[in-house]
Amino acid sequence: MELLQTNGDLRHRGEKLKESTNINNNELEVKPAMKTNNGKVLGLVFVSLLLDLLAFTMILPLLPSLLDYYDKQEGKSNTLYTSLLHAVQSFQKLTGAPDRFASVLFGGALGSMYSFLQFLTSPIVGSLSDAYGRKPMLLICLFGIALSHGLWSCASTFSVFVLARFIGGLSKANVSLSMAVVTDASDEKTRARGMALVGLAFSVGFIVGPLAGAWFARSTDVSSGLWGERPALYALSLSLANVALVMFFIPETLSKDKRAPLSLSLSKVVDFVSPWHLLNFTAVKNLSNHQNKVLSKLGLIYFIYLFIYSGLEFTITFLTHHTFKYTAMQQGKMFLVIGLIMAVLQGGAARRLGSKSAEKAARLALFLTPPSFLCVAFAAIPNPPMFSPLFWLWAGLVLFALATAFAVSCMTAMAAAQAPSEARGAVLGTLRSLGALARAAGPLIASTVYWCSGAATTYTIGSVILVLPAVMLLRLKT
Repeated sequence: MELLQTNGDLRHRGEKLKESTNINNNELEVKPAMKTNNGKVLGLVFVSLLLDLLAFTMILPLLPSLLDYYDKQEGKSNTLYTSLLHAVQSFQKLTGAPDRFASVLFGGALGSMYSFLQFLTSPIVGSLSDAYGRKPMLLICLFGIALSHGLWSCASTFSVFVLARFIGGLSKANVSLSMAVVTDASDEKTRARGMALVGLAFSVGFIVGPLAGAWFARSTDVSSGLWGERPALYALSLSLANVALVMFFIPETLSKDKRAPLSLSLSKVVDFVSPWHLLNFTAVKNLSNHQNKVLSKLGLIYFIYLFIYSGLEFTITFLTHHTFKYTAMQQGKMFLVIGLIMAVLQGGAARRLGSKSAEKAARLALFLTPPSFLCVAFAAIPNPPMFSPLFWLWAGLVLFALATAFAVSCMTAMAAAQAPSEARGAVLGTLRSLGALARAAGPLIASTVYWCSGAATTYTIGSVILVLPAVMLLRLKT
């Protein structure tokens, strides 16, 4: 029914356009040739995103061990690490927090810094790409990412490692630029396929990247030199390959006649960095009152969900490192299992969902998230009820993977369904900015609670709060 309605609407628009501009048949016959070229562009964007995500996820299972390494190397010297450690210890005396969780707070601060820089730069870089084209800005971002991995490979001090993460966060607008390229190179019929390829790149990246990072790190002798040098060099090689791919094979997809003036483009930036403007979808024009109301509520649900979810997700590796003594390889295998479940669901069921089915799947996913983290809370207790801590951990991780496969993608589909075609890019851009802001604050807050109160308290509080967006989405009338 929805497909018939869409076809009818497109037919009606085509007739009106033909009457007003007298488009001839020769112009209309160009489209089939373009589709083949656009299909090639979508495939190249998939490869570019995959290379980037393999390099980006390399560090995920290594971060707890990396922080332990810098603690051993610099714990008694006058460096940035010890300066931050003294600040943490001063706060520790006020709160009575346990000393063994200091690395969690460090990790949370690094994760939040990375996401916050991405939140600030993504709309600015996106606006510059509207004025100067996608390819130049994409290359600048990829050069920055390669530089960050190069610095990581020689990060003998914590200061250099922080600088590497800082540059990486500033350069991470390449993901939103890649999505813009997909939008440029696709029409209404092929856009779903393009976004499915983006989702598949994320799934494969989060399967292979962490496992590869752990595999490279396990043969490194800490006493012989830099810990984590090999995965960093591998990430650097992937980043340089990505630069070459974009430079020589991916064409510019935004023609000069469609580019916006720089002043007009940058004037939109404030709408993407002001939380109030984001929650009210100020950057989106041509919305009805009903559409704006639905999007504002959905945006709030999306923000609350990702704010809590990202914080709890970020601290899982510290829980398995401290409580279950997982090595980097075991962390990588954990991400492998989670990624495989997500890939099967995203490549199968999620890609075929219609708009109404996507709403149902989003509601189910949000209701699965609270029990998933409650199971993880039980895993953090020395003597949990009924089952062993390891059972509760994996029960929570499986539920976590099931929920993650649908939650964000289905809420994104719900948002896109509320937007007219000419405003869809602005709607999705606003939603991505809300997500980046949530991911900037979530890890730092969750890590602080984890550090002060422990894992069980953190995951219990988080699971209770996550009931709120689930109920809000259930009551949302689209």
